[in-house]
Amino acid sequence: MRVPFLTLVLLLIPGAAFAQLPKGTAKDESVSKGKTDVTTDAYETAAKKDETAKDTTELAITGGGMFASGNSNLLALTGGFNHRLRRGDNQFSLIGVGNYSRSAAPGKTAVATVENIQGRSRYDRFITTDLSLFLGVQGRRDRFVGLDLRLQVDPGVGYYFINLKDRQLWAELGYDFLYDIRRDDARDIKDKEGKITGREDKTKTVHSGRAFVGYRYKINEGVSLASSLEFLQGVSDTEIRRINGDMVVSSKFTASFSLATSFLVRYDSKPLSGKQNLDTITSLNLVYSLL
Repeated sequence: MRVPFLTLVLLLIPGAAFAQLPKGTAKDESVSKGKTDVTTDAYETAAKKDETAKDTTELAITGGGMFASGNSNLLALTGGFNHRLRRGDNQFSLIGVGNYSRSAAPGKTAVATVENIQGRSRYDRFITTDLSLFLGVQGRRDRFVGLDLRLQVDPGVGYYFINLKDRQLWAELGYDFLYDIRRDDARDIKDKEGKITGREDKTKTVHSGRAFVGYRYKINEGVSLASSLEFLQGVSDTEIRRINGDMVVSSKFTASFSLATSFLVRYDSKPLSGKQNLDTITSLNLVYSLL
């Protein structure tokens, strides 16, 4: 899916911002990190246990858009929510986001350029200060990737090698179950001349092993850096490899508002026919926390 950079930026402000790092810490380490893509094909990270953390309930709601007419015709909408509930050593999170954009040149009919809905739920159980178990379930519907539904189930274990108040370095190992339902208009297999030579299966199931490493650094009370790298190797289909990486810099300017700049890379070694295997998103997002 190719979308002009400016359209992506306008669509994603204020983006639905979701963490690559679910938290068990205070509110200033919110799960909102300024992303509008909550399912980077296995958006699961082990939560950090803080023995001094209190039970908490958090909710963030985001929304925004842009409308232009005349010489330029554009409609861009985005919205989402992020909820986290912690009681003792148990934590539950629920995240959802939707993005839509359509544009047209003067005198032309508007066409959709972005259309996706994504959601994720996750349960964490803290075993020790540095060790946690988790189970995540996520779903994604994306017209331009050719998916009616991508369902993933991700259990795993995470361990913190550095577990300080202002700095964390951790790794995860786990399993990823993927089930795709493809769009009918994305199933045709074409040769270089555009001639249809076959048809993709309607559904696809992939069993994969998953490895992940993440790093977070709280530079000061208002600025933080988070980055991660994830690798998934297909077991049922060894030709499938997926790599996801991101980097987010967040700057808080009030108790409720923060500005997040993020860069996301997603690689799929075996996408649907006619789809590119590498997607990148650079975004600048305004984040508002209700609780």
